[in-house]
Amino acid sequence: MLDQASPLRPKAGASDDAQVIKIAVLAVGGQGGGVLADWITDVAERNGYVAQSTSVAGVAQRTGATIYYIEMARDTGRLPVFALSPSQGDVDILIAAELMEAGRAIIRGFVTPERTTLITSSHRIAAVSEKIEPGDGRASSEKVHTTAQAAAKRFIAFDMEKIAADNGTMISASLLGALAGSDALPFTRETYEQAIGAGGRGVKPSLAAFGAACDRARGIAAAPATAAEKPAVAGSKPAPKVSGPETLLKGWQELAGRVAALPEPLRDMAERGLKKVVDYQDIAYGGEYLDRLDRAVALDNAERGYALSIAAAKHLANAMCYDDMIRVADLKTRSTRDKRVRKEVGVKEGSVLQVTEYFHPRIEEFCGTLPVGLGSYIESRPKLAAFLDRRINRGRHIRTDSFTGFAMLWFVGGLRRWRRRLLRHRVEVEHLERWYGLALGYVPLDYALATEILNCRRLIKGYSDTHARAQSKFDRVLSALPMLKGRDDAADWIRRLREAALKDEKGDMLDGALKTVATLGG
Repeated sequence: MLDQASPLRPKAGASDDAQVIKIAVLAVGGQGGGVLADWITDVAERNGYVAQSTSVAGVAQRTGATIYYIEMARDTGRLPVFALSPSQGDVDILIAAELMEAGRAIIRGFVTPERTTLITSSHRIAAVSEKIEPGDGRASSEKVHTTAQAAAKRFIAFDMEKIAADNGTMISASLLGALAGSDALPFTRETYEQAIGAGGRGVKPSLAAFGAACDRARGIAAAPATAAEKPAVAGSKPAPKVSGPETLLKGWQELAGRVAALPEPLRDMAERGLKKVVDYQDIAYGGEYLDRLDRAVALDNAERGYALSIAAAKHLANAMCYDDMIRVADLKTRSTRDKRVRKEVGVKEGSVLQVTEYFHPRIEEFCGTLPVGLGSYIESRPKLAAFLDRRINRGRHIRTDSFTGFAMLWFVGGLRRWRRRLLRHRVEVEHLERWYGLALGYVPLDYALATEILNCRRLIKGYSDTHARAQSKFDRVLSALPMLKGRDDAADWIRRLREAALKDEKGDMLDGALKTVATLGG
């Protein structure tokens, strides 16, 4: 159970004047950890305390945060002896600018249930170890919440990054507000606000974020069971209104009617898939998607929960919306992207935003954007392909805030109207049909195996070298099918192989799993 908010009490056998309060702040570059440490020091000094602030730099690129360490004690006329860095089991307040940093602090022993107040933002920044996994490498946020509640004397967590962003400032301001709202330090709210005001820059938005976080922290202290943020309830917002030319709207309504006629468990995934493929290409492409989906539905039934059809609805959409140069150029020239970038960077209205896009096309991507005949002609002649690759395969920086740079990408993105005639589309469709036909062919023999074959499409993603590596893993996983023929646990083995392929980029785990399958026999 979380304690009610109360100032820190002196340790047994020590006077209040002699107590040293120890605070650790964990933050990475750009989160304002140094500013937060300065504010805390300023607040302490305004209240008649002497304070010392130090920092221990972490490793860049999300493999470690910088630790800002503050010790303070009431000024009695004698200069106390302060430590330069935190020690395990000897931290009164730990502030983490992101949820997984709180988890790392617990692992390092900085958080103890007898004394530590743990304050953290509940938002996530994926670590390098989470990003490098080809599959979903994200660590469990819920597990960190559960562990933190058990490891800390008090645990305060909510999305302080959102509060800061909503008020146009850095998370350091909302972290300070959470500290003030926790009442873990014997200082008034006004002295915190005075410390922010003394900075002279960005005072108004910082005070707004501080106030919102302070109020929120006090609310959490009064109702500790709501430590974790709850996701929005699905369907709580009305569906966006579809608009456009009447002929296209009519086509969309016909497709939407086909989705509405599908079995109820399948409709949500089918609707999402339909929206994706129509946005990717056009209304006719959406019709092709539903035609393919109908083939799976015809083989499915309610007794099996339409697992096959739901997998088909998801992975058909992803397979039909493959990444190519046309898709990348289209997304980078959309007005919605410009608005998003401006919001994330914090560009004021009327200001000029310079955006540089990075491209490194290979001869394969170049040929993929050519008509089938021409692209195949070049690829079938290695010397010609190598000659062109030497002139194409190099990094390019394109400024999309300039007319020339934007026009180049806009032209490439506009090629989507001719996508069906291009080499890459033919290659992708042929691969899709082989995979889909293979999966549906297994339905009468092994429904679960057919579903797992559909799920294996999850392995294929990205473009260029990433796509080539992903497709290689896909082929290697399905190469085990002949070895698993007739086995009752064939579906389980395909699932295990797929999960192994998603665990590491090099595929070492997949190699080991395939060797195991090879020893199973018939």
